[in-house]
Amino acid sequence: MLGLIFAAPLILLLVLFTLSNPQSVNLALWPTDLLLETPLSVAVLAASAVFFVLGGVVVGIGSLTLRRRARRAESRVRALESEVQALKQRPATPVLRTIEG
Repeated sequence: MLGLIFAAPLILLLVLFTLSNPQSVNLALWPTDLLLETPLSVAVLAASAVFFVLGGVVVGIGSLTLRRRARRAESRVRALESEVQALKQRPATPVLRTIEG
């Protein structure tokens, strides 16, 4: 629900942007003779989508090391918990004290 509250104004802005910019623009790729005529809104939204996806990829790659550290820490915690359980189940051995004097 909270995501919808934040997404609704952004979606409204995107729709208003698309409706406000119907004029066509020519997009060219320099080393080739490729020429694409498209509405301005489509060109801007497509570029935004491409960079949004690229940003997500960069963040995902950056979080790989954190995920690996978290997995290692979880496995270490599990190993230590099992060691604690094993020590708790082991019978207590009496300690003999000698009296010095």
